[in-house]
Amino acid sequence: MVRRLRHTEKGGWQWWVLAGIVALVAVLSVVTVFVAQHKHRHKGGSSSSSSSSSSSPISGGKIPPANAQPPAASVSYPPSQDSGGTVYAKYAEPLKISLQFFDIQKSGKLPPDNPIEWRGDSALSDGSDAHVDLSGGMYDAGDYIKFGFPMAFTATILSWSILEYRKEYTATQQLHSVTGSLKWITDYLIKAHASENELYFQVGSPRLDHACWERAEKMDTARPSFKLDPSHPGTEVAAETSAAMAAASLVFRNDDPSYAQTLLSHATQLFAFADKHRGSYTASFPSDQLYYNSTGFEDELLWAASWMFYATKDSKYLAYATGKLAQLSAGWEKAPAWFSWDDKKPGIQASSLKLSSVFLTSISFLVSLVKYGKTAEHLVCAFLPQSPTASTNRSTGGLLWVSQRNAVQHAVGSAFLAVVYADYLSSSGVKQFRCSGNSFAAKDLRAFAASQADYILGENPMSKSYLVGYGANFPQQLHHREASIPLDAATGCKDGFRWLHASAPNPHVATGALVGGPFQNDSYSDLRDNTMQNEATTYNSAAMSALLVALYANGPILPTAL
Repeated sequence: MVRRLRHTEKGGWQWWVLAGIVALVAVLSVVTVFVAQHKHRHKGGSSSSSSSSSSSPISGGKIPPANAQPPAASVSYPPSQDSGGTVYAKYAEPLKISLQFFDIQKSGKLPPDNPIEWRGDSALSDGSDAHVDLSGGMYDAGDYIKFGFPMAFTATILSWSILEYRKEYTATQQLHSVTGSLKWITDYLIKAHASENELYFQVGSPRLDHACWERAEKMDTARPSFKLDPSHPGTEVAAETSAAMAAASLVFRNDDPSYAQTLLSHATQLFAFADKHRGSYTASFPSDQLYYNSTGFEDELLWAASWMFYATKDSKYLAYATGKLAQLSAGWEKAPAWFSWDDKKPGIQASSLKLSSVFLTSISFLVSLVKYGKTAEHLVCAFLPQSPTASTNRSTGGLLWVSQRNAVQHAVGSAFLAVVYADYLSSSGVKQFRCSGNSFAAKDLRAFAASQADYILGENPMSKSYLVGYGANFPQQLHHREASIPLDAATGCKDGFRWLHASAPNPHVATGALVGGPFQNDSYSDLRDNTMQNEATTYNSAAMSALLVALYANGPILPTAL
């Protein structure tokens, strides 16, 4: 299993003609709507009990027969419609399925109600080599390494989706599931932040872990812990973890204010640590360059500052997110980047309309936020296939396609941003935006996002659902140790590789796993050793869940808790 480098397309784009007066009118509209409607919206809360810069510092089951039909939904979901009357209830069932992957990936002492019958407790001694308790968290993919960088990003995306679409999670009866999975991660992140300037960012060695193919419950491979500190900085990981905890604090602040405050305290310390002790974690720990190689940490600092502002409303974080570092590293009015665990700039850009509520408080903020906004419009214009500046990075069948390894991550991430941006536009009263002189509306962005979800769910040249457990034709040989080994198999480290190379379908269905997906010609090979196309990750599932709940939403909506 090899993780992916960032891929950036230098595609064409043009720009935005929302002039200053129109921008201010839109801002006034945003502020007015926020004030008028915010009190009617649910705020965050859980139903769960449970680079260096030049600037300064459902449940698992058996494989169905090939001709099996998708299972009927166990509950009836209220239909959600857009202004044109399109029913989006069809996204409720894949949303439910997508969220189940997080239960499969849980490490540590599992709760009694964990619904995956073929999963048990695992890695209970994590952190013992450093005399800290690092049990818990989630395995990121088909192996048993706990990578803190993508795990934190998973939490940030889950939080963002809850904050924007809490009502829709409730309507689909998935709020408990999503907040429970989020808290499973944030509980671990609290443990990992052992002291003010110490963050354990990884448990498990790829070299050791990948030498075995066995069940997590039976593994006896050494699991070393890896720590960031002032002598071994990892700005991108610390900043992303800060963003995750700040965002999650908003989710839990009503139902569990004490827990939310704990998260925010950790987020504050981690942001300061990330900013003061700058350096890439893959420079401090070069072996990780083969897996989650960071191509820069400035975007994570800006991303974290944005989330810290949302969580605290302290203008110093907004000043940071719009200040000198942003001028150097925010990618203003440049070719679109693609949202991923490694590149957060598109996320900041797409959320810039939300920040418009502070346009009138400072001219310096206004100038920077307008630049963010213009860049966001470049980005969404690249999404739209009818736009003169549409990205040519697409598969033959229409999937936004940036990288041959784990191709779907960019498609689902971009589609989620498109829906969020569309809802921000609608909520702020902006009827249209322009791409090189051509007019488009929020509904066009939602249509693009739906096309990406529909492709992934089976409307593609292969008629293949890339979401395991959804539809009649989904991947049978997911690259996933746990799913590939029979529950009663007596398998050790080395002899377990016979299950990797077996030709039979996995004995367990890893429901909710979103595999890497097709090549640019829409071809796909369902083989267990095809990690490029047939491995799933938690951040894939987080973005897919966010996209599906956003599409289910009765848009346009207003942000709920930011």
